[in-house]
Amino acid sequence: MRKGFGDPVADDLRFVVKSLVGEENFVEMWPNKSNNYCCGGGGGFLQSGFTEERRAYGQIKLDQILATKADYCIAACHNCHAQIHDLSELSGKHFPVVHLWTLICLSLGILGPNEREYLGDDLKEVNMPEQKE
Repeated sequence: MRKGFGDPVADDLRFVVKSLVGEENFVEMWPNKSNNYCCGGGGGFLQSGFTEERRAYGQIKLDQILATKADYCIAACHNCHAQIHDLSELSGKHFPVVHLWTLICLSLGILGPNEREYLGDDLKEVNMPEQKE
């Protein structure tokens, strides 16, 4: 999507994210939109067995993420989520990486207790559905 549909789709995704987290909490990466860097986990690379090469390529994305000083990294793609989470843990930075769908469900109050694994402590209890006995 980064290169395929261009900046109009990137702008649409930014509208969604800003609506979820608030414009004041949105931190833009640089470079961004269609000029952004790939995380290195897509195209089958995550499952390819070339772990060290994948992580070395991902260092570019990790550096880009860390430069934002953001509290969270939002990933819309499962491969990106897995790659960035791996880089976060391997680097020792341990920043939360959340799926975009997780934030959408959280905002709607439909994110179950078992779906909060990647949320930081500040969000784990937000809109928690009531437990029925």
